[in-house]
Amino acid sequence: MTQFDDHLAVLARALAQTGGVIDRVRPEQATLPTPCRSWNVRALVNHLVDEVHQFAFLADGGRRQHLGANVIGDDWTTAYEDAARALLTAWRQPGSSDRTHRLPGGELTADWTVGQHITEIVIHGWDIAKATGQQTDLDPRLARFALDWAAENVEPEFRGDEAAGFHIGIALAVADDAPLYDRLAAFSGRDPYAPGQPLEQETTS
Repeated sequence: MTQFDDHLAVLARALAQTGGVIDRVRPEQATLPTPCRSWNVRALVNHLVDEVHQFAFLADGGRRQHLGANVIGDDWTTAYEDAARALLTAWRQPGSSDRTHRLPGGELTADWTVGQHITEIVIHGWDIAKATGQQTDLDPRLARFALDWAAENVEPEFRGDEAAGFHIGIALAVADDAPLYDRLAAFSGRDPYAPGQPLEQETTS
């Protein structure tokens, strides 16, 4: 298995994990605030589904082409699953691993681009879980991948206040032995210890 194949396997896991988080969001939670201060839960899910579609266009050799203000309608799970399927299909096409991608930062390899997709999907999955009171101690392999990728690729000049138009906040300090997702959230400018929704309690029948 090549590194690219391994990255695609991680991408599939990331898409599935975040899809599960979205599927567990209850209708009454749509207007709750999220760690992304500009967006409530519905707006963040809408943004993420739109982003996954954009990733699919890029992976297919095209350009970003936003689909409009409302891409999720009333069935968030189906909208997300359709976008996730399109993204995996695009990356699994023959020759996709050899294609370079032109982004504002220049020409980037397929491996780099898949890594960026994984990282954003994992972080936003955590955002939605945190906002809706779901467990945030998710798949550690995904957190490890995203944290390593972000540490290697997120430069200081990419960070700033959300109100000033930056997509990545200033990294926050947490203990070196903090849980992986707490460290990932803090590195991404989120406060993993900020008050959120109470954790949902599992029930047994």
